[in-house]
Amino acid sequence: MDYQISGIDTPLFHTLQHLMDAAGEDSDKSVNAPSRNYVRDAKAMAATPADVKEYPNSYVFVVDMPGLKSGDIKVQVEDDNVLLISGERKREEEKEGAKYIRMERRIGKFMRKFSLPENANTDAISAICQDGVLTVTVQKLPPPEPKKPKTIEVKIA
Repeated sequence: MDYQISGIDTPLFHTLQHLMDAAGEDSDKSVNAPSRNYVRDAKAMAATPADVKEYPNSYVFVVDMPGLKSGDIKVQVEDDNVLLISGERKREEEKEGAKYIRMERRIGKFMRKFSLPENANTDAISAICQDGVLTVTVQKLPPPEPKKPKTIEVKIA
């Protein structure tokens, strides 16, 4: 808090401000408080809607990504079964003489995580971004073949 704005500008109030700022930093690190990274990731996930479809041979994830280039989007697999779609939308550079009157389009980081089912083939994933829509296709593994009974020859002694 800036005390100069409210007309209080004395060494005592500067000392109190310093103590309050230090106390505020410690309270941010309490055991039950979520970390800043967690809060940032939660906001990014909430602001990134997605559709998920299942087909006989694949899973398809569809996410709107208007105005983004392929270099702004990252598709990864974590821990062998978590699909992570992330990136960052940056603000356009202001041109001379222009100023924003209203800014409603979302900027900043975005992210979505999806737990993949056991039959997802993480080695066969493709991603394409067309007309502002990202489509990530994860192929399914073929179903396991049923085990044939094992015949054991009986020997006569």
